[in-house]
Amino acid sequence: MSFNIGLSGLYAANKQLDVTGNNIANVATTGFKASRAEFADIYSASKLGTGSKTVGSGVNLAAVSQNFGQGAINNTGNLLDMGISGSGFFVLSDNGALSYTRAGTFKSDKDGYVTSTDGTARLQGYGVDANGNIVNGTLTDLRIDTSNLAPKPTGSVQSTINLNSNADTIDQVANKFDPGETASYSKKFNTTVYDTQGNPHPMDQYMVKTGSNTWKTYTLIDGRNPDGSPVSGTGAKDPVASTMSFDSTGALVSVTTPNPVAGEPDIIGSTLTVADWMPGATVNGAWVSNGAKAKDLGFGINMASTTQYNTDTSRNPPTQDGYATGQINNLTIDGSGVMFANFSNNQSRAIGQISLASFTNEQGLQPAGGTAWKETFASGLAGYDAPKVGTLGSIQSNSLEDSNVNLTSELVDLIKAQSNYQANAKTISTQSTIMQTIIQMT
Repeated sequence: MSFNIGLSGLYAANKQLDVTGNNIANVATTGFKASRAEFADIYSASKLGTGSKTVGSGVNLAAVSQNFGQGAINNTGNLLDMGISGSGFFVLSDNGALSYTRAGTFKSDKDGYVTSTDGTARLQGYGVDANGNIVNGTLTDLRIDTSNLAPKPTGSVQSTINLNSNADTIDQVANKFDPGETASYSKKFNTTVYDTQGNPHPMDQYMVKTGSNTWKTYTLIDGRNPDGSPVSGTGAKDPVASTMSFDSTGALVSVTTPNPVAGEPDIIGSTLTVADWMPGATVNGAWVSNGAKAKDLGFGINMASTTQYNTDTSRNPPTQDGYATGQINNLTIDGSGVMFANFSNNQSRAIGQISLASFTNEQGLQPAGGTAWKETFASGLAGYDAPKVGTLGSIQSNSLEDSNVNLTSELVDLIKAQSNYQANAKTISTQSTIMQTIIQMT
């Protein structure tokens, strides 16, 4: 019996050496989780129990558990390197077979899919709809879409303007408005707007003080009326002016336009609506349409933030919702795992969101090699959600999670395992000596 006890001790010490050696070997493996050998004693027992004088029968390996504690996260500078700060696992699919990992060393294949280092499994997440909104609930292969961003015609313009209450009044009878004559207007503001093909067009707003607390605004696009007609020369049409009235405190009271017609500015409340404008340009002195279209019903210019105070006539930087065609410049990933494509037209669009998995019993996961785990009955079913939701951690892009192996502790464990092995070997050697003594006595 003593031989068996000693052999079980040798086996246990050998397993402890194997586990410790494996930890040391993977001290530099990204996302690796340290393991620990756990042992249990063995006692022979009958149906009535072991009794009070039963001698143990040795030791066996009860389990090899893993420490899923956080590893240090270090910056790498590689965009598709990702670490998880907190709990959760990246989800990988190899033709439908799911595995889970903490190693975020991802690459992009020739088709744009985000894959594991060896390219065999694709990173899973949530896709986006036509408007760039994340579609939660269904896992899909994440793909970096490098196609151009389609242009968007201008639909609204927002700006904050102050008109100097002490500006000189312009007599429009003696000095009719003419965009070529600076004396015929008080101030000019320029905003770039876009048509359906993403072509930029300069929109000029001319501010004319016509009386106490009264201003007129003339709006031209490409130096012409919104319908494409010129403001001078053959076929010229007089621009339609919008009138802004202010009260004694400098607040905007009303904005009106007399007899609005199709293709000319129209006022609805405090919004100037430029309807049916005609995109185009002057080529060799002739007006040529570029074949693009304005947004349906034109676009609105919000005048509600216009004031009249005794300070310089000025405008804060305007904002408008149109943009030209964009080519992808780079990719960014935020803490919630949303992947944004950034375009040359200063726009960004979500192209997907990384999903993380969680388990009720992480110790029940089965190691599958390649720093990955498989779901088992003991682990429970995987729960999927976006990073930073519930107990799931956040994504750190341009970074990787190091192994959580404590090398100092492992070297100490190595010495302990070696001593255990030697001690159990001594047990067998001693038993052998006793047996030899008994044989010699006979």
